[in-house]
Parts: sequence; structure tokens; C-alpha cells
Amino acid sequence: MVVAGGGTAGHIEPALALADAVMRLRPDARVVALGTERGLENKLVPARGYQLELIPPVPMPRKPSPDLLKLPLRVRESVKRTREVFERVGADVVVGFGGYVSLPAYLAARGRLPIVVHEANAKAGLANKVGAKFAERIAAAVPDSGLNDAEIIGIPLRHSITSLDRAALRAQARAHFGLDPNAPTLLVFGGSQGARSINNAVSGTAAVFAQAGIGVLHAHGPKNSLAVQSVSPPYVPVPYLDRMDLAYAAADAVLCRSGAMTVAEVSAVGLPAVFVPLPIGNGEQSLNAGPVVRAGGGILVPDEQLTPQWIAENVVPLVADRARLAAMSAATLGTGRREADEVLARIVLDVIKK
Repeated sequence: MVVAGGGTAGHIEPALALADAVMRLRPDARVVALGTERGLENKLVPARGYQLELIPPVPMPRKPSPDLLKLPLRVRESVKRTREVFERVGADVVVGFGGYVSLPAYLAARGRLPIVVHEANAKAGLANKVGAKFAERIAAAVPDSGLNDAEIIGIPLRHSITSLDRAALRAQARAHFGLDPNAPTLLVFGGSQGARSINNAVSGTAAVFAQAGIGVLHAHGPKNSLAVQSVSPPYVPVPYLDRMDLAYAAADAVLCRSGAMTVAEVSAVGLPAVFVPLPIGNGEQSLNAGPVVRAGGGILVPDEQLTPQWIAENVVPLVADRARLAAMSAATLGTGRREADEVLARIVLDVIKK
């Protein structure tokens, strides 16, 4: 099985969750991931024990530019190199998750190998719209993604997340991060690279959190820094969260972006959420958070409205209200799908059989 989902964690993590599920069902299988030199897959894929094959990237220019004229040549070269990978590894099926690695994979497999497409976002991107035209099976996280005949299965998630018992791990998780063992705790992160607007707004409320007896675990991103005065309960800034399972177990609520992967994980583990959609793109992050917000498991705040004052007036009382958190947790659990990894794995294996 060749998985194509390079670039961001939102594309790579579902691909790796599928890979893990396939290996559980078929230990004799072999999984190869496609990626490029610049993508986050160079760190994530080898760390999970899978073979990574690099192909030339085909970024799509967002506006008319001289780069647009070079696009056909870039596509042709990338498709050629991708076909060479398929032949060398003996590929039986290609599974794409969108993004700039998937487009050459779909074009290289067309007419040669069966294709399975998975769309995680509420709105399908260009690559998956192309891939869906040639695919044997199409899966999507939510209805109305723009892909016809898609089977709605949710997003494949890591087994360490779907099997997570937050209550059982809480003491270990809080000790791991140096958090107060008993204080209500807010987890904050803005994606794999952090988010400056989230960093500034939340860190500016550090003293208010401490006065309310609330601890904070804040992943600010490896390229950012965060200076927070020592307070009690502790406000713990970290560059990156390598153990998301422990981060989720340590928390009573989360403030985060609303990428498809983030929303799926938060829902699966039952964390009440304050979603701050990325203010660029085609609005898919607001759409991703919609089902959880409508169910009562989350709150949506536009990025430009996220200020220290808004957090003090809305987030601090929320994290301190255990009854409200419990109700929101039950609501968000009802929107999560924990079995998507194995559902997609069985779809892929069925395609290979046929």
C-alpha cells in the first residue's frame, strides 16, 4: 500500500493511522509513504517505522504567476518519478489524503493501480477532487464535502488516541508535564507550528488563570518563544507536544485551531473545546468545528476576537465550571468516530482483493 498525504500533520497523521490499522489486520502487508523533502513527513513517517519515498513537490500557485506556466512540466516530472516508486516497491493500491503529494500520486496511478481517496476536511481540495474521478472507493470524514459517492467514515486516528483513557492517565500525564495534579487544566495549541495570535492572547491571561486556580499547558510552536512569569498553578509552555495522548489526558478543556485532524481527535477523547479557526483559506476550519459546536461540545471564536479580555471573560469561567465541562465532554464524545482507521483499512484491503 502506498499512502500519499505529505506536507502537514493533518494529511500525514490520517495516512499513518491507516497504515497502523492495515498492519494490525494484515501483518504481512508493506506500507510505503510518499513525501517531499520539505514536508513534515520527513520527521513523522520514519519515527513511526514506515518507508518514505520522496518525489518532487507540485505546489499549486494560488494566483496567476510565472510559476503557473511551469506547472505542467513540474507535474509531468513528479508523475514520472512517482510511477518509478510504484514500480520499485511493487504497489498494489494507492491511498491519497489530499495535499500536493496526492495529486501526482493520483495521476501516476490512473489506469495502472486502484485508487482510494480519503477527504478529511469539510470542503474537498483540488487534489482529492481530481483523485475522486479515478478512484475505486471514496471516503470522507463528514457529509457534503463535495465528493460524490463518498462513504462517511470519520478520520483515521492513532490507536493511542482512540484507546485513550484520560482519567486513568491523568496523574501520570500531569506529572510528565510538571502540572498541578489537582487544578483544572487548559491545554492550548495552534497546530504543529503554533499560532502567534493564540500565543499572545492566552499568555496575556496567565495571571488571571493563576488567580482562578487553573493550570495551563501551552504548546507555542518550535519557531516561537513564550515568556510567562512563574505562577501557581503552573503555566507550562512547551515548543511541541510529542505525546499528544498525555497532553489530552492532562487537560480538562482545550483551546486550539479547528483543523479536521484536531477536531476529530478532540471529539474522540471527549475534550470540551474552544475552537479558533485559522483566519485564512476557504473557511473550512469553521466548517470542521460546526458539528461539535452545534452538539454543545465546543465554542467557536473568530481569530480577531481572541484577546486576553475575551479569554478572561469566557474561557476562565468555563474551565473552572466542572459541571459545564462534564456536559460538554459528553456532547463532544457523541460526535467522535473512533473506528475510522479500521473501517478505511478494510475498504483498502477489499479494493486489493477485487
